[in-house]
Amino acid sequence: MQGLEFGVVLDYLDILWLGVWWTAFLTVTAATLSFFGGILLAVCVLYGPWFVRYPVRLFAWLFMGTPLLLQLFLIYFGLVQVGIDIPALAAGVVGLGLHFAVYNADVVRAGIVAVDPGQIEGARSLGLGRLRTYRYVVIPQAVRNTIPPIGNNTIALLKDSALVSVLGVAELVHASQLAISETFRPFEFYITAAALYYAMNIVLEWGLGLVERRIEAAR
Repeated sequence: MQGLEFGVVLDYLDILWLGVWWTAFLTVTAATLSFFGGILLAVCVLYGPWFVRYPVRLFAWLFMGTPLLLQLFLIYFGLVQVGIDIPALAAGVVGLGLHFAVYNADVVRAGIVAVDPGQIEGARSLGLGRLRTYRYVVIPQAVRNTIPPIGNNTIALLKDSALVSVLGVAELVHASQLAISETFRPFEFYITAAALYYAMNIVLEWGLGLVERRIEAAR
């Protein structure tokens, strides 16, 4: 029976730390895309004309009704057949960003609807146009109210970033698999990867909590 030897992990820390870096990069860039994309989709659904609103709803329905892994395959492998060749890293960012933008859009839409209509009327009475009213009054309040659920989606995005490994992006899971292919020690490296994901999750939760506290203090 082969025993556990976590000491072998030390020889591959450089590969694992590189995987951590790419995982963090994927999470930050895709989360940024999903945040602003979610706001844009929510505004389109609520206030866009019908020829914008219905395609956006169809887009959201398709992304919510299909697996993220399938969406990544379609973006990376499928678009090549129609002449759109996207690098693996960019495909991962776009796939993760669009997938979670759809869920963030639902959250932001609920936050916009929850804003007191009296504030909109007050802003209009002060001379603000419709666009400036939503830009400076409605959307900032909606975003502040939806930071906790958007934060939960960001944590889910961090964990789902592991799926990008199937595209060959050298994030943490892919880095672990490279080390395993040389050492044949899957348990040690997968446990180490799990610990690193947990550590990143703690850091992300701390950062999101800090943002929430600052927003509450600014009210």
